[in-house]
Amino acid sequence: MSFEHASVSKGLMMACALTSITAGVFDVKHYLHLQLVPHLSRHHQYWRLLTHHLAFSNSSDLFLAELLLYVVGVNIERQLGSFTIVSGLLSTLLEFMALILLHRIGVNHIPGGPSAIVFSMLYQWYRLVPVAYHFRIFGVPLSNKAFTYALALQLALGHVPGSLVSSCVGLLVGYIYHFLLPLVGSTRPPRRFNRARPEQAHLTTEVGDEEVITTAPPSVQRSGRPTGEGTEGSSVVREWVNELTGRTGEAATRIRTPSEVEITQLTSMFPDTSRDVIVTTLQQR
Repeated sequence: MSFEHASVSKGLMMACALTSITAGVFDVKHYLHLQLVPHLSRHHQYWRLLTHHLAFSNSSDLFLAELLLYVVGVNIERQLGSFTIVSGLLSTLLEFMALILLHRIGVNHIPGGPSAIVFSMLYQWYRLVPVAYHFRIFGVPLSNKAFTYALALQLALGHVPGSLVSSCVGLLVGYIYHFLLPLVGSTRPPRRFNRARPEQAHLTTEVGDEEVITTAPPSVQRSGRPTGEGTEGSSVVREWVNELTGRTGEAATRIRTPSEVEITQLTSMFPDTSRDVIVTTLQQR
């Protein structure tokens, strides 16, 4: 699977890897997490609402997120386009609200990284991508999606309770985006036209009981008499196709004269067959 028509997912993967490694090298990861008390409530560091999406807190979370983005993000972006900005804004707002509502029961910290964005893509992947096959392990029915869900579960349980809250927020964002899609519209870019000869027009005619579809250029179809090198090439190809399909056209109506060597060889192989039958068979080759 490649990154064709998934440039945003590719950029997000590269940006997450680059910022996470850079933050670890320069030892600035303590600036890239979201904490209600004291950073937001006392020190008013509201810039953390945006910067905590930039880098993951450790290499294991980064590895799991990269795998999920490659498996999930590429497929979703090809179907829905890039909704990373919408999901990022919604997840930021909902994470802030979750910290305010849940800090009394011990949820005061959300680890760094765009985990909510990853889980919002995971919800769309669960909803849109069908199951390819099913299998059983010790009698437990599973599908090919079980491996992706196992990776997502490890990411969600990496820093409980903060990582679990972030994953739930991401799933909620994906669910909300499902209802916002008719209002926002698809952000998928137009596909590139890949026809080699777009100026060719299909012309359908009936010859006898057969339907002949030609793809010659309009100028050739109007004149009906193609000239030049294209005529010689098309006649050779037509003769080759007629020989393969057994059709008789203008190039296939010529009677071939078999040689005596061929007639003698077939006569020795089939002595009970008359000479006329052998000659007729060789002429139809």
